[in-house]
Amino acid sequence: MSENKDETLASFQNITGIDDVGEAFSHLEAVNWNLMDALSRVMPHDDAPLSNPIQAARPAVPDPVQPGSQSNTNGFRPPSYDELPGPSNAGASSFFASTMHNHNQNHRNRYPTSQLLAHLTSTINLDPSSQNYNQNFMNFNIHFNQMLFHIRLPPTATIEQLKRKIFDATNVPVCRQAISGWPPLRASDAQIGGTQICNLDLSQENELILVDLTDDGFMDTEPDEVPQRTDKDFTIKILYEPEGTFTLSLSGQTTIQEVKMNVFCVKNIPVRHQEWTGWPSGCNNETTLAQSGIELNHRFVLRNIAERVLSNSNVSLDGDNAQTSSSLLNNVFDVVTLDSESSADEFEDATDFNTAEYIFTDSPPVQPLNRHLIPNNTDDETTGSNQFVANYRSRFGEPYPEFFDGSLDNALQLACHKPAKERKLLAIYLHHGESILTNVFCDHLMKAESIIQTLKEKFILFGWDMTYESNKDMFLSLLTARISSNASLTARNIKLDKLPAIMLVGKSRQMGSNCEVLSVIHGNIGLDDLLTRLIETTAMYEEQLQVEIRQEDEKAARDQVKAEQDMAYEETLQADMAKEAAKSQKAAAQAAERKRIESERAEESARRESIRLVAEQSLPQEPGEQETNIFKIRVRKPTGDFLERRFYTQNNLKDLLNYVTANGFLIEEYKLISSWPRRDLTAIESSQTLEMLKLYPQETFILEER
Repeated sequence: MSENKDETLASFQNITGIDDVGEAFSHLEAVNWNLMDALSRVMPHDDAPLSNPIQAARPAVPDPVQPGSQSNTNGFRPPSYDELPGPSNAGASSFFASTMHNHNQNHRNRYPTSQLLAHLTSTINLDPSSQNYNQNFMNFNIHFNQMLFHIRLPPTATIEQLKRKIFDATNVPVCRQAISGWPPLRASDAQIGGTQICNLDLSQENELILVDLTDDGFMDTEPDEVPQRTDKDFTIKILYEPEGTFTLSLSGQTTIQEVKMNVFCVKNIPVRHQEWTGWPSGCNNETTLAQSGIELNHRFVLRNIAERVLSNSNVSLDGDNAQTSSSLLNNVFDVVTLDSESSADEFEDATDFNTAEYIFTDSPPVQPLNRHLIPNNTDDETTGSNQFVANYRSRFGEPYPEFFDGSLDNALQLACHKPAKERKLLAIYLHHGESILTNVFCDHLMKAESIIQTLKEKFILFGWDMTYESNKDMFLSLLTARISSNASLTARNIKLDKLPAIMLVGKSRQMGSNCEVLSVIHGNIGLDDLLTRLIETTAMYEEQLQVEIRQEDEKAARDQVKAEQDMAYEETLQADMAKEAAKSQKAAAQAAERKRIESERAEESARRESIRLVAEQSLPQEPGEQETNIFKIRVRKPTGDFLERRFYTQNNLKDLLNYVTANGFLIEEYKLISSWPRRDLTAIESSQTLEMLKLYPQETFILEER
């Protein structure tokens, strides 16, 4: 009897008692679905398995077991030859299943397990070329790393079993597999491990794409799984040492930064003090849970860096040590002494406690905070500006002035290269992390409400970190290219003990229409003096702009008069052109209408002629006057004259109507009326013969317009 793979799988499970479909499937796949070899893999036996069960002969009965001999020590009792099911016995598998439970009994006629298996499998057709062998199996072509992997599974297999097979072929762990290519309507079902592949509307041959999240971090190409995971709820179990585990339930749209803020609300651990273990590589604070590649149920380990520092320093947060603890944390997170610029690269900014380079390592070291707001060797001004703004806000906290987030060129365009009424001063804040004035200037002066409001209303504020020489040299080159060499020289000559500093840059016609440095405010200044300098420079700049504003207003008035004159002329010209166009359009419309009518007439004439010719060609031959069984008709035309013709009595009404049509009287326009009884022959079934209609030997008809 021919069996397909489903039946082979069922037989294997029944014989061995293995309930796990995935395990049974793996055994069969390992031996290319050779049932005898698969049984030999999992069942104890006395001899080597036969190589070809199809050719195995019925085994000879071995000698009986001698009295006192030991029974099989492997726990399986081979049955006697008489107990073996024959080829006609369809219950072979159930027989072996029951035999497994009798493993502690001896039998008079024992023989090796391989012969027993050979006898069983000889009753089963395992030829891969058999009709049903492959008909129910599904093939999957897995595209991964420019390679193609072929996997075959029965329809009853699950997604989890498919992923295990993919792991066997590609070594990509199940938890890191992101598979795309599912039918769109079944993409969500394909994310459930227990879904059977027969329920996914798949074909016999299927093309799937595998992404290894371990390599890519997360899928930024938006495969099918990411939109589906966005709507899912993620259960995050966090082991917080030493308190224990707590759980957060969050949507797939939640970013990692929002996860850390949730932890801060629950455990009061500042984001910068959170040390995480368990995030996939390639993630950052903007990555959502759906994009990160973690499972819907995922575990993390969380530590508080501050507690570790205090613990290592043997300092308690309680009682008299509170002052000491605070001082220690300030030293750890606010003060860093670096021996050289190269050693500075080993330290990260305060906000780097939240970046992927730190929190996503398996065992991150506790790194103290440095004062660099832009990483070393930054080669792009926009990227450097973005990092400066983000790191400044994270380092010094709220309130903070509103820095321009973009390139220096865009900041200049927004501030200086506008009409005089809209123009502002460009305030370039030059930061230096090693200056002793930095903390006071940023934590006090730049947080003052009066300074923040003045900078927001009167200036475009652009910031840059001059701590690293590479970043300083790059910015000086930008000043030379974007503003002037004088601006670059001014910034270069500001000494470290005068930094931070604010360079005020403006543009007016009195400066030759170029941007120039109007003033430099050094960091060794008080709050009142800083505000005064800002206001005075703004007042001086606005006074210089008044002449330019007046000139722009006068030019705008002249342009307005000229524009009104041009508009009036244009309106007159447009009116004349509209009249001419209307006249031409009317003539064109009339010509088009005449052409249309002529065309319709020609088409109608051609159509009528075509109908007439078809009717004329379909007329039967007219019988002679001396022939019998003929029918003579006369048709009176609307003009009063007659049409006359002879027909056989066996001709049908359709022939008569075609005769009328062939003479130019279309049936769709005329009715053919018989004289007595009066009736419209065009309304009668045209397949009837003239004899059936009793229109012989002769009849006169009248043509009437419809």
